[in-house]
Amino acid sequence: MTENIWNKPVICIFKERDIPEVEPFVVIKARKLVINQTNNSLTGSIQDFFKLMGSIDYLSSTEGINDHYVLCWFDDTIPEMTGDFRKIFDACFGGNVKFEVNKNGKRTYNAVFTAKHAKLC
Repeated sequence: MTENIWNKPVICIFKERDIPEVEPFVVIKARKLVINQTNNSLTGSIQDFFKLMGSIDYLSSTEGINDHYVLCWFDDTIPEMTGDFRKIFDACFGGNVKFEVNKNGKRTYNAVFTAKHAKLC
């Protein structure tokens, strides 16, 4: 199993459709993105994140639970701008998006997902 970790990524989430969406429906900032890859499966977690724009609650809505997504982010450890784009295809959260509310009313989310394909390098 291969584990990949990105610290403090900004992740754009698109609904996966036959005609690719141009704009993400939500953009998030996470403390950590962890992806575990084996020969036949891809699983991951997004830890301690909050929304920058959009509606994150769709991921855990009745419609969104079974929907599939494309997640995109840039790898800040690569100094040039040619090979730093990362992408996960056919991701499904399956209702595994949880949040906690702090004393100021701010939500911090955690999520677990599975996916079928990824471009990680």
